Amino acid sequence: MSEVLWPEAGRPAPDFSLPDASGQVHSLADFAGRWLALYFYPRDMTSGCTTEALEFSTLMPRFVELDAAVVGISRDAPASHEKFIVKNDLTVRLLSDPDTAVHKAYGAWRLKKAYGKESMGVVRSTFLIDPEGVVRRAWPKVAKAAGHAEAVLKALTGLAQG
Repeated sequence: MSEVLWPEAGRPAPDFSLPDASGQVHSLADFAGRWLALYFYPRDMTSGCTTEALEFSTLMPRFVELDAAVVGISRDAPASHEKFIVKNDLTVRLLSDPDTAVHKAYGAWRLKKAYGKESMGVVRSTFLIDPEGVVRRAWPKVAKAAGHAEAVLKALTGLAQG
């Protein structure tokens, strides 16, 4: 049996303290008392990551209705996040994790295989964290960015109203 590399449903979410696009540091504790959709993505300005960020931004009012925040994390610097947000009119908060410590804590930094080669990299992943800081749903490997935000919203709706 293989070891699970990410926080499973029912486990406490790993803590984090990371800067956003303006340099303000945000921690898991900042979201206590509300739901958090925490997603990891490979890189600002790429097509799949832009699609995902735009879809989360479009659905943001529905997340807010469910008392949920949406936060994206990548290795990009805060300045890159700022450009990404401005260029695409994003409403999601983006945090910078250049040393991948938080990626590793959530299992989003893993060995990947592409074109016959193996290398470490970001695996698109999402975690729904409840108001008490417990992971309630995990998507450890998001196959397709398009439509993923809707799937997260649907899961959150069921959990928040359940």
